[in-house]
Amino acid sequence: METPTRTKTVEERRNVVILFAGDSGDGIQLTGTQFTDTNALFGNDVSTFPNFPAEIRAPQGTIAGVSGYQLHFGSTEIFTPGDQSDVLVVMNAAALKANLGKLKKGGIIIANSDGFDAKNLRLAGYIDQQDPLTDGSLANYTVHSVDVTKMTRNALADTTLGMKEKDRCKNMFVLGFINWMFSRSLENSEHFLQTKFSKKPELLEANKKALLAGFNYGDTSETFTTRFDVKPAPLPKGTYRSITGNQGVALGLVAGAQKAGLDMFYGSYPITPASDILHELARHKNFGVKTFQAEDEIAAICSAIGASYGGALGVTASSGPGIALKGEAMGLAFMLELPLVIVNVQRGGPSTGLPTKTEQADLFQAVHGRNGEAPIPVLAASSPTDCFEMAVEAVRIAVEHMTPVILLTDGYIANGAEPWRFPQANELPAIKPPFASPKAIVDGDKFLPYKRDEKGVRPWAVPGMAGLQHRIGGIEKEDGTGNISYDPLNHEKMVRLRAEKVRKVVEDVPPLDLSNGVDSGDLLILGWGSTYGAIKTAVNEMCAEGNCVGHLHLRYLFPFRKELGDILKRYKRVLIPEMNSGQLRQLVRAEFLVDAKGLNKIQGMPFTSAEIKAAATEFLKQ
Repeated sequence: METPTRTKTVEERRNVVILFAGDSGDGIQLTGTQFTDTNALFGNDVSTFPNFPAEIRAPQGTIAGVSGYQLHFGSTEIFTPGDQSDVLVVMNAAALKANLGKLKKGGIIIANSDGFDAKNLRLAGYIDQQDPLTDGSLANYTVHSVDVTKMTRNALADTTLGMKEKDRCKNMFVLGFINWMFSRSLENSEHFLQTKFSKKPELLEANKKALLAGFNYGDTSETFTTRFDVKPAPLPKGTYRSITGNQGVALGLVAGAQKAGLDMFYGSYPITPASDILHELARHKNFGVKTFQAEDEIAAICSAIGASYGGALGVTASSGPGIALKGEAMGLAFMLELPLVIVNVQRGGPSTGLPTKTEQADLFQAVHGRNGEAPIPVLAASSPTDCFEMAVEAVRIAVEHMTPVILLTDGYIANGAEPWRFPQANELPAIKPPFASPKAIVDGDKFLPYKRDEKGVRPWAVPGMAGLQHRIGGIEKEDGTGNISYDPLNHEKMVRLRAEKVRKVVEDVPPLDLSNGVDSGDLLILGWGSTYGAIKTAVNEMCAEGNCVGHLHLRYLFPFRKELGDILKRYKRVLIPEMNSGQLRQLVRAEFLVDAKGLNKIQGMPFTSAEIKAAATEFLKQ
């Protein structure tokens, strides 16, 4: 006679933070991504933080080899992946040790008991191989020890897969169980498996069996008596998908090129964490996108400059080390006055530094990192969805102002995900390339390739346009004609003309507007890039407690909008959180002579909202 299962209760939650952790080979990133997609399709607002080691195959069972994926999903608007998790899913002892401090007191631990054998405990550094699942050290948490490995193998007993192949399905068992735990359908995950393993029927069947086994385990287990339900969020109407920052950049570049009526050429060299931009763009050849994996970073940007010279939109992307190599070519593109978009997905440095960790330490490099007087507009995206909008904006500025443009993102938002509402084409700004016209030649007058309009922009003459032959190169040009000139006064004039053109870029961008909080008062928290969500959450909480705090987030970092100085003066104090030693703070202090203070974190990890709130509260007390 079968043992009857206990009645399952359903507890409704407004939001949940869940952290998946295990070895690099445990499929943690895939598990997290799939559960994120399921919740995004269900209608939740989501925010994610993937965190993985730099090594392709880090030492198995060690803390250095732990891969993590944190997901915050809810029925309310969400801005961060969460400061601490409600549920921690760990595949081995090292994953528990590395992430226990990120779990709320009283939170739920779901542990794969097979990952807590003597070997795993030793590799994780537990003294005398003392098992935390049984020694009482986790008394402040709700602990569920589940032999995921054994149950996955049992579910696949009738398959012909070897033991290694069976064990690779453990993450699907976990995914199935988590879908049950949070009252989600398996439909999205089954569709994913059908697509991924369409040509490998045995692997498809095995993964689907493991997925269903995990779901059924939750449904029949007497240990788990409570399920959770998180209702959809009241998001604006539209069609949504989950999008990462790198995908947002890639799709924004495609959209921008389409709005400009240009083919796009992407010259790139693989580098973490920017490589996914190349992978995504390679899927969009139907939109006139050409992708080129060059032999090095210098060849990558030079090929993109050549494409812009030929009348296409040239784009390149890298991380800090690659951007350093591209520096001389950026100066060339600036001197030629050709459109070029340069994306820097920032990571921890210097040198190789922390290749898979996040940082904001390339702002000085973006603003000042070229020889001579070569100012280039610098933009920054603040979230995965903002990556799309700012990529479109980078294309617009590059094309309409005939200049290279640097777009800064970082590893945090590049790999993180959130729901993205598909925009309509008519919602995107029109982009008008300043192509030269043969009508510019009248009565045999010579074409002047550097004759500027009211914005200081020169015409874009593409090779093959009859009568528009002109000289181009990196040597200083004579004003108007573009002929080589070593005249001292002409050089100074050209330096000032090019700088003035870049300064005018911010005259046709939206005026600065507060992100949230009060428009004047005791404290302004000024941010840029991926600190957006943490600052916004902290300011919302502080205002709810009666503090006069405002939050302004900059998307245009160079040049600054003029009204920034007036906004700064409306507050008694200014605090600038950055994942660097204070680079925006120095730029702001130098430009506007305000006594801005810095909140700086250089740990390869993003700010939590609690860190910003605590620092701001303490600052107000001083």
